[in-house]
Amino acid sequence: MKQRTLRERVKPHLAALEPYQPGKPIEELERELGIEGSIKLASNENPLGPSPRAVAAVERAAAGVHRYPDGASFALRAALSERLEVAPGQLVFGCGSDELLELVAKAFVGPGDEVVYAWPSFAMYPIVTQGMGGTPVPVPLDDALVHDLPALAAAITDRTQVVIVCNPNNPTGTSVGAEAFDRFVEALPEDLLLVVDEAYVEYARRPDFPDALAWVERRPATLVMRTFSKIYGLAGLRVGYGVAGAELAGYLERGRHPFNLNLLAEAGALAALEDGEFVERSQRLNAEGAELLTRQLEALGCEVWPTDTNFLLTRVGAGAFEALQQQGVIVRPMGGFGLPEHIRVTIGTPEENERLIKALRTWRESR
Repeated sequence: MKQRTLRERVKPHLAALEPYQPGKPIEELERELGIEGSIKLASNENPLGPSPRAVAAVERAAAGVHRYPDGASFALRAALSERLEVAPGQLVFGCGSDELLELVAKAFVGPGDEVVYAWPSFAMYPIVTQGMGGTPVPVPLDDALVHDLPALAAAITDRTQVVIVCNPNNPTGTSVGAEAFDRFVEALPEDLLLVVDEAYVEYARRPDFPDALAWVERRPATLVMRTFSKIYGLAGLRVGYGVAGAELAGYLERGRHPFNLNLLAEAGALAALEDGEFVERSQRLNAEGAELLTRQLEALGCEVWPTDTNFLLTRVGAGAFEALQQQGVIVRPMGGFGLPEHIRVTIGTPEENERLIKALRTWRESR
């Protein structure tokens, strides 16, 4: 038998894939740069940390980690079912929203299939598509860096298996309103899978934000994804969930691995869901920070995009990412998204926001 290399054996579409590049741990970055006391405003984490109730629940659950978790997530499923007014069988849980996207790709995408999505948007959309041999079809945002829904619709072909709408959008923070969204969904082929990624929905403030969950009942080929990573402050536990019709949920469940949510994650998510006061405090802090940062950034001459998330996209000029990093302020550069003069900034505590503005002012004055 002829010997082959691993490169020859691996699936070509996987070998050609550019994997997701996570940021360096803050401790390693500080060591490399020779600095201390850095702040991280790069990953859209809740600056208040996790819900105190969630922390207490995780501590209690830790004594039972010798047991397997509840593979059906019974308690969390029941609580979300009641909160969202959907049947328990309409919920699918994943290790973050990333795994839900993997389940979609596993169930619906193969060689020759297309997945349509806006760009710039969440980096995992093309990764999971190409990972299953599908063809990513990115559609540019409009001039305001908002989803161009007519262009998305025009990109759909007979080969399209999935269309994704990230609302509010990451990394721009922009969103589409109910009228435009409903008009877009009404015109979609009924059998085309629509995925609505609402990772930041709890931060949305626009009064006409779409009710995507209503489309789950009206349109069976619809999946709405949400997460406990953002406003609930549980990014390290990795809990995402999807809401779909029972048939679609059943197909996704077929591809899900058993025990994909660990015991501590389930306990933390359930407790966080019940901590309404923490969510409201997070929303207030974020709204105040967004308004203050927008004013201060604009006063520095930076262009800032409106946001319905817990971060801001701002055009500050080339070189800002490196300059801020040297001052111990870690933000997300947008060059990889085709926006070389932009950075994405997580809205932090008042002290963190003040430090960001001070560092940015220092850099701009030194140019």
